[in-house]
Amino acid sequence: MKISIPTIPPSFFSAIASVPHLTDIIDPPVHPSVDPQHVFTGNFAPVDELNPTECPVIEGKIPLSLNGVYIRNGPNPGHKPLRALHFCEADGMLHSLQFSNGRATYCSRYVNTYKYKLEEEVASPVIPNFLSGFYGLLDAFRFFAYLVKIIAGHINLMNGFGVANTSLAFIGNKLLALYEADLPYEIKLTEEGDIKTLGRWNIDKMLFASFTAHPKFDMETKETFAFRYSPVFAPYLSFFRFDENGVKQKEVPILSMKKPCFIHDFAITRRYAIFQETQLVLSPFKVVMGGGQLVDYDPRHTPRIGIIPRYATSDSEMKWFHVPGLNVLHAVNAWENDDDDEEIVLVASNVITIENMYDKWLTLSVEKISINMKTGKVVRSILSAGNLEFGTINTSYTGKKNRFAYFGVVDEVAKLSGIVKLDIETGQEVGRRFYGQSCFGGEPLFVAKEAEHVESDEDDGYVMSFVHDEKTGESKFLVMDAKSPELAVMAVVKLPRRVPYGFHGLFLSKEKYRYF
Repeated sequence: MKISIPTIPPSFFSAIASVPHLTDIIDPPVHPSVDPQHVFTGNFAPVDELNPTECPVIEGKIPLSLNGVYIRNGPNPGHKPLRALHFCEADGMLHSLQFSNGRATYCSRYVNTYKYKLEEEVASPVIPNFLSGFYGLLDAFRFFAYLVKIIAGHINLMNGFGVANTSLAFIGNKLLALYEADLPYEIKLTEEGDIKTLGRWNIDKMLFASFTAHPKFDMETKETFAFRYSPVFAPYLSFFRFDENGVKQKEVPILSMKKPCFIHDFAITRRYAIFQETQLVLSPFKVVMGGGQLVDYDPRHTPRIGIIPRYATSDSEMKWFHVPGLNVLHAVNAWENDDDDEEIVLVASNVITIENMYDKWLTLSVEKISINMKTGKVVRSILSAGNLEFGTINTSYTGKKNRFAYFGVVDEVAKLSGIVKLDIETGQEVGRRFYGQSCFGGEPLFVAKEAEHVESDEDDGYVMSFVHDEKTGESKFLVMDAKSPELAVMAVVKLPRRVPYGFHGLFLSKEKYRYF
């Protein structure tokens, strides 16, 4: 018997095409800030891994006291994305420069996360990009297809789905690559200058376990303080700490935070931890339904600062203070006023145009915020309106009053045209260096000459950063004198290839990384 297969008449497709805006419903164009063809261009484009390679010093000399490794994290997509991909959600790649007796060795490696290994096996993206968002019905369908893979056992959510692309920390003699939507990944540095991923640091056996990209280390107590936030389930914020051996202590759920909010950083003082609730709210259900990006700007929400004792046992000890117009992504430092122990001082960059969070260009100011714990009075002063971000300090002053901070001058997000040294006490600019026409760097990391000796001058050390020349396509590494008004260049290292713009780094002395 001959079987007749029905065909779809051409008129059907004509009818579909005639439906107004149907394409915009099924497969609309994505926002430019998450369009890979727009985002990952120039020096934002990905590079391949590179084996340890010795690099020439083309200007000055690397100080002989600078023995250790500088390592910086950043996004570097391993595979061409199917749809939207925000700069902040690409696979993590570590770029290191090992210093030994005046010589430098460069290396770059992907962090071998669970997501990265899954996608390497099939040479294609597997995990949906939740932060970047879903646009239209087709993206929503891809998400539900992903759920089918989970149900079928092809993907194990207990292994996390993060990209470990934001920063690094040293906790309990472990070097960790961090990303706030997942647990950290443990990293090993070899004597030859190579970088190896040891695996996920499974400190929590729970679904959607996560860990801030900005933990704080107290040099005096040797404790590390951290937090995690949840985009879906309460508690939306949880605070915890690690003892000097890297053992996690009991979490304190912050139940007074009533809806999910984007909290990227925090600060500590001798007695307190300080959180900033911004006007960036999280909308996971909008994403799942194909409605766009995870992070939304909510103009109706008044920003708050929450302060809780470092050793609090419950949320009942948290105090909240309304601070209209304050939206902090990165805290620089905080301390308790020596003259009034009820007053907390916070220094941070305020994103004035927070509603343009997904744009490349933001307007920022550096503020000093004083909060009286007894009266509730909040006093704000602007230290600089110079579009400064990615501030770093001498980390031995974390949680204590300090005087100097080093900021990047923001041209675009993660693309900095120079460095400004601010005197936090006076609000004066006391040092600056611009990289020159078409040259841009990253976070200006301060490294103390004598990291363990707090009696030395606070600014006695170096400032360092990768710098890229967009005209020649070449990258270099600068070591600068942190004390000098012009941030004088002490050494320039020529790199074997360009280093893409990225996020945060750290410096480990040779004594520290010998532990692992």
